[in-house]
Amino acid sequence: MTLYQKLANRLREHIQHDFYKPGDKLPSVRQLAQEHGVSISTVQEAYRQLEQELLVEARPKSGYFVCSQKQDNLPSISRPPQRPLEVSQWEEVLNMLMNRSGNKGVQLQHAMPNMKSATLKPLLKTLSDLTKQKPELGLGYADIRGTKELRIQLCRLAVASGCQLHPDDLVVTSGCQEALSVCLRAVTEPGDIIAIESPSFYGSMQAIKAANLKAMEIPTHPETGISLEALELALDQWPIKAIFVTPTCNNPMGYTMPEDKKEQLYRLAQSYDIAIIEDDIYGDISYQFPRPKTIKSFDEDGRVLLCSSFSKTIAPGMRVGWIAPGRYRDKVTHIKYVSSSMCPVLSQLAIAKFIRLGGYDKHIRKMRQDYEQQRDHLLSVIKTYLPNSTRVSYPAGSFILWVELHSSIDSVKLVERCREEGVGFAPGPLFSATGKYRNCFRLNFSEQSVEKREWAIKTLANVILKEASK
Repeated sequence: MTLYQKLANRLREHIQHDFYKPGDKLPSVRQLAQEHGVSISTVQEAYRQLEQELLVEARPKSGYFVCSQKQDNLPSISRPPQRPLEVSQWEEVLNMLMNRSGNKGVQLQHAMPNMKSATLKPLLKTLSDLTKQKPELGLGYADIRGTKELRIQLCRLAVASGCQLHPDDLVVTSGCQEALSVCLRAVTEPGDIIAIESPSFYGSMQAIKAANLKAMEIPTHPETGISLEALELALDQWPIKAIFVTPTCNNPMGYTMPEDKKEQLYRLAQSYDIAIIEDDIYGDISYQFPRPKTIKSFDEDGRVLLCSSFSKTIAPGMRVGWIAPGRYRDKVTHIKYVSSSMCPVLSQLAIAKFIRLGGYDKHIRKMRQDYEQQRDHLLSVIKTYLPNSTRVSYPAGSFILWVELHSSIDSVKLVERCREEGVGFAPGPLFSATGKYRNCFRLNFSEQSVEKREWAIKTLANVILKEASK
């Protein structure tokens, strides 16, 4: 155990035994360094680890404090079937996708970012200027890997996640959904088994289904992510071909895996010689600073295929995603070519300029702050109006959270009743290969006003009450 881990363990024990209570100020970095005879960087790393576990928070110019909101009502640790299964639920996913937010009421089911922020105006102006001044750029073929301008900027962004990439290491895709689908086909053959978190994003599940693969759902903790112990047992028992995870600001649970656990996951994949497909689409809107490292940052032999896009940080309609495929670069490039050839150029160039001129960093800082405030408001509203037995996740970033109701409540029936009242949400069975989590659902808190969110949760609470009285 390293020095910073020992120090983190000591501080964690003090917090858990209420030596330091919620809201208390913790010793300064300099004070702890002197008391324990360690370097300032060791103390900073210990505090960073505790930040990832949501035990402490850093306040600008004030120091470190014990998080004031202890989460004692988190969702249960998942218990998925202990065997590979074919993915179902496509009709249910399609039904939800067809109910877009253009409908009347408050739609909380789609993981859509805030696209009305003033911080996006420079990007929209650049896109408009390109369309007017150089429309021919959008008409012809371009580099199948994506424009070099964008790939250079993506490499700059990757540094914050601990990755040192070269523009030639990247392949631009039409959003993250295509990136995930291409990666699955690059590392598997039909009939193979993929290990995946449970619950997991329904788009990932449907990508597995489309590739004719089977999903091995692994028990997952609402704070620390996929169980490495359960994963190792599954790797011993089944011929798993790859591990598919969203370890940072997970969808739908919101957790971020601790950094040491990410490295352990990589080492586990290394020991079994299998690939990891890492979905990092929400990584840039983590509330932590600096933003968490990716599993890819530990990659020594190219077995991690890192996927992301700007669909959740800027807007899904831009359709700009990317892959850092490591050793699978040639195969990924070929599959991307036969799948959809090149991606539209104008949106790539506009985003590249947005990043290069600092607009993206400014936008992300604003969104992190806004989403964290909106998370806290929604959690407060849920606590006020939903039943006392309700369990809810505590997202470490992004704009979605997971709600677990009493086992007697069916979220599939609930969503039908709420839709009649003008409220939409994503029912839990969409996030499992077999339709588990019928008493759970996912909510989005990015777009709506405070008043609309509160009205939606009140409406949901009234529907639950009516259903319970039948």
